[in-house]
Amino acid sequence: MSKTTHFGFETVDETDKARRVAGVFTSVASKYDIMNDLMSAGLHRIWKRFAISVSGVRQGQRVLDVAGGSADLSRLFLKKVGSTGQVVLTDINNAMLRVGRDRLLDEGIATPVAQCDAEHLPFPDNYFDCVSIAFGLRNVTHKDAALREMKRVLKPGGRVIVLEFSKVAKPLEKAYDLYSFKLLPKMGQLIAGDADSYKYLAESIRMHPGQEELKSMMLEAGLERVEYFNLTGGVVAVHRGYKL
Repeated sequence: MSKTTHFGFETVDETDKARRVAGVFTSVASKYDIMNDLMSAGLHRIWKRFAISVSGVRQGQRVLDVAGGSADLSRLFLKKVGSTGQVVLTDINNAMLRVGRDRLLDEGIATPVAQCDAEHLPFPDNYFDCVSIAFGLRNVTHKDAALREMKRVLKPGGRVIVLEFSKVAKPLEKAYDLYSFKLLPKMGQLIAGDADSYKYLAESIRMHPGQEELKSMMLEAGLERVEYFNLTGGVVAVHRGYKL
């Protein structure tokens, strides 16, 4: 009997989720950065910089940017690791990966790029000093498998950084729901010509584990000293866990 999972609020066959998520990101890839700026009023840039700051990445280190899409984090990590370090940009979605790769090349930046699944990372054990995933984990079918893979490719002493939408503070819930389910799909239709994909993105945020649940998942995956930092009233959270 086939297993089911969530695609937004809809229950779908596990084997179908990856295909449908791919459809969403192929559809929104060309407008992804513009929509991020509009949806968050530019706050996503501050959230990403905070994630980089708590990563502890230094000159000469190796970083894996999982589900890195348009390469926002890769660009910031590249400044941290310098010419002696390395940042590998990955995404399961070819359209998103092309956006990130082309953006880096347009800026004269050459860094390794790989299309791969977060649940099956094609990298050796104990290889990276830091593995990050920003706004990607909620789209992964088997989040536990992805977290185990991230831990596997980390060197001892390395960090996993997860930046993701999370559970907002109670006083913000009504306003946040109104924004997510009424305004966001309309913005998606006007700017990206795709209301359905942004409806899915809003629903996927609600189905994603909250702060404490994700912390438990990271601990179960074998990461240690897991902690999280709430940003913007819990709209997003940065989780950090170590491989010791």
